[in-house]
Amino acid sequence: MAEAILKRLVSALPDAAEWHIESAGTVALPGSLPAPLSQYVMQTQGMDISAHRSQPIDAELLRRFDLVLTMEHYHKAVLQEVFRDQSARIFMLSEMAGLVQDIPDPIGGDLEDYQATTDMLTRMLSDGLDRIIQQARGST
Repeated sequence: MAEAILKRLVSALPDAAEWHIESAGTVALPGSLPAPLSQYVMQTQGMDISAHRSQPIDAELLRRFDLVLTMEHYHKAVLQEVFRDQSARIFMLSEMAGLVQDIPDPIGGDLEDYQATTDMLTRMLSDGLDRIIQQARGST
């Protein structure tokens, strides 16, 4: 969901074609479809994520990106520990919006949980877009 929302926000930038945005999970099974409720909620927002497939994060994937955003503090801590050489580029998504707040995974929840997570992601990505741009471009 975060990938689709960020892609939508970045699409308005003059250099949108230069952005490469992907999501990956710390315990993701490769090739899994998005949860049906994720797809539904995103469709209500005008975004189709049905072609998305999950992928686990690894060193090779991590090296391809200028900025890595995590949903939870635990994810950030684990990635910074395992990939120490990449740690300066790893942040919680909420930090981009000036917060330090975990974003709950709605898996196993109901429609309201998915909507709440989508709303939180949209707010944090919108509020943090300027900082995301600065961090991705290498300036703080």
